Amino acid sequence: MKKFAMAATGGILMGAIVTTQIAGPLIAQEADNNASVYEQLDLFGDIFERIRAQYVEDIDEAALIEAAIDGMLSSLDPHSSYLSPDDAADMRETTRGEFGGLGIEVTQEEGYVKVVSPIDGTPAAEAGIESGDFITRVDGENMLGLTLDEAVDLMRGPVGSEIIITVVREGFDQPFDVSIIRDTITLTAVRSRVEGDTVVLRVVTFSDQTYPSLEEQLAEQVAEAGGIENVNGFVIDLRNNPGGLLNQAIAVSDAFLDAGEITSTRGRDPNDGQRWNAREGDLAEGLPIVVLINGGSASASEIVAGALQDHRRAVVIGTNSFGKGSVQTVMPLRGESAMRLTTARYYTPSGRSIQSLGISPDIIVEQPRRDPNAEVVDEEEDAGFTRSEADLRGALDNDSLTDDEIEQIQADRLRAEDAAALRVEDYQMAYAIDILKGLQVLGANNDN
Repeated sequence: MKKFAMAATGGILMGAIVTTQIAGPLIAQEADNNASVYEQLDLFGDIFERIRAQYVEDIDEAALIEAAIDGMLSSLDPHSSYLSPDDAADMRETTRGEFGGLGIEVTQEEGYVKVVSPIDGTPAAEAGIESGDFITRVDGENMLGLTLDEAVDLMRGPVGSEIIITVVREGFDQPFDVSIIRDTITLTAVRSRVEGDTVVLRVVTFSDQTYPSLEEQLAEQVAEAGGIENVNGFVIDLRNNPGGLLNQAIAVSDAFLDAGEITSTRGRDPNDGQRWNAREGDLAEGLPIVVLINGGSASASEIVAGALQDHRRAVVIGTNSFGKGSVQTVMPLRGESAMRLTTARYYTPSGRSIQSLGISPDIIVEQPRRDPNAEVVDEEEDAGFTRSEADLRGALDNDSLTDDEIEQIQADRLRAEDAAALRVEDYQMAYAIDILKGLQVLGANNDN
């Protein structure tokens, strides 16, 4: 018994010694790290005092501190930043769906401003700005070396004023200038129309208006088509959609899924992870869906495309998406300011992160790029001249069809011609509609 007690005591002592040997250096290291942090903060204070006392001109001390805070946040990643009271107010306006500017979502790459996407119906989109364009100058002033916030401030101005931006575009040897008139940007979250038998839902942005607008317009277009039985499918157009609110991306995905995971987020602490699942109910009532994406489809757009793709609920067509797979949390600060901080990565239902990779379409379809210097061609002169049997003098009539059958054939032909004409205006959209038409034909054959 005494031997056991001694052995036990020896074990406890040995444990105490080992624990001390391991924990001691860790505590010392943490103390060293804290000392280093405080030394760096002291260094910051010294530099601030020297600038205030010895800089060649008087400085705005508040602006200097704001710049230091912004520099600290922007050094983390391209999406973390400090929002001054004015910037925070602008952001709140954007999520409500109205703000002033050119109408482009931008990021920074290699020191220059890169267009993530132009927003439909805005001055930038109408001027021909495209996803992937680099803006190198504004009114002749070089953008290299400016922070993203400084570059954005340079592009802002009074509504109705002109701005000249210099654009570098892939595939073009020389930069070119584009004149844009600034305007108040009022975002229509969702636009819709019927193309033949297909309902097209163009989701422009993910603001707090997006899901209610999508639900309302889908119902309106189905009614216009004469009911769901007259619709062959839906195209969800997410091209050049820069993203927006996470909860709206989840709601739009849920609108077309009956069950299963939509997306999940994982932060630094595993316990902070979240997951969102679909609830029963499909606005499309099981009809085929095609999702259109391109390099301007980012963030919330990629959540929707990834969810519908992973669940095999939609065919994704277009080109690779932007690849923004991180979540930013806007945290209010004193004085009406705020900071935007990257707090998590999000994942598609299959568990893949698309950060820096993007969503790969099931079918790659390139959209022909516009040449800003190209001359407008007269379509009538360029159409050419074709003849058919029916044009020949004395051609026999087709007496095997009734008048109703002939009328139906002619109506089908007109719809096909309209679809073909769409390829000139929007090749990717025409391709998506053709896919749905093909699925409808295959479904009809299977029914027979």
